[in-house]
Amino acid sequence: MDFIKFAFFTFLGMFFVEPVFLGIVRALGLYAIVEERTCRVYVLFGKVIRILDEPGFYFLPISLGPAAFIVHFFGKCHVLDMRLDQEYLRSQPVNSEEGAPMGIGIWYEMFISDPVAYLFNNMDPRGSLRANISNATVRCLSNMPLAGMLENRHVMSNTVRAEVSPKSAVWGYRLGSTYVRKVHFRDVGMIRQIEEKVVNRLRQVTSAIRQDGVNQVSIITSSAEREAAIEFAKAATMRPHIVGQALDEISREPEVSSALFEVLETQRALDSRAALTLLPSGASGELMATLLAASAGKKPVAKPDEPPRPTPSPSMPPAAGR
Repeated sequence: MDFIKFAFFTFLGMFFVEPVFLGIVRALGLYAIVEERTCRVYVLFGKVIRILDEPGFYFLPISLGPAAFIVHFFGKCHVLDMRLDQEYLRSQPVNSEEGAPMGIGIWYEMFISDPVAYLFNNMDPRGSLRANISNATVRCLSNMPLAGMLENRHVMSNTVRAEVSPKSAVWGYRLGSTYVRKVHFRDVGMIRQIEEKVVNRLRQVTSAIRQDGVNQVSIITSSAEREAAIEFAKAATMRPHIVGQALDEISREPEVSSALFEVLETQRALDSRAALTLLPSGASGELMATLLAASAGKKPVAKPDEPPRPTPSPSMPPAAGR
């Protein structure tokens, strides 16, 4: 039971009494804790008595002396943030050498280098630095050639930094890296004209590329056709020689030669798709005379060695067996 009471009162003391005690001790100015990248400037009766810029725990009666007990009542402690900060200024209006209205976006870093100058040399050092960079950008980067303004951003950044750094050091601000991030046109009509020119130029380049491709294809095609024509001409000149050699070898065998020409003649007749009249062997003379008479619309004439056939009349019965 005593252990529980002891733990309970210890918890209450650590939770409530310790913060109150430490607050009273800090109010009396007995100690201070300086965090990383911070700075404490103690001012008493308008005079800076001590600057604590190293992180750690400080026992103020040793660091400040007897003034530590009254500085919180009759003086002031300024806590400054010493970390690196950055800012971006958009579209600072400048004019190129050709008279084109341009806008420049500049990005810069800054940090407090002198706490005393930061507190007492300028009421608003951050705003003054911003205005100084804006004025330096407009003053130093105006009347530059348009091509240099669009290409030489590193040179422009160094120019602005060299112009602003000496003035910012007087205010306790150190200007870090400075970089021109964006250069653009501010006139909408000029932007539209540039877009139209770029589109037209792209169309011209595309047409030129397409025409060059067509020309290359035509050259390749004509070269291929010329080479093919040469090869076909060579083949045409070689064909009679080859066919003549083959016929010469075939003509040495009469049977093979006659059979070959008959086959070729038959094949040519079949390929011509003409009307063919086939005659039987033997009675070709009688059949030919009959065909000629039929084509002339006359009766066939009997041969001299054969008796004429009687013409049947309507009253005569047909002869038997015929």
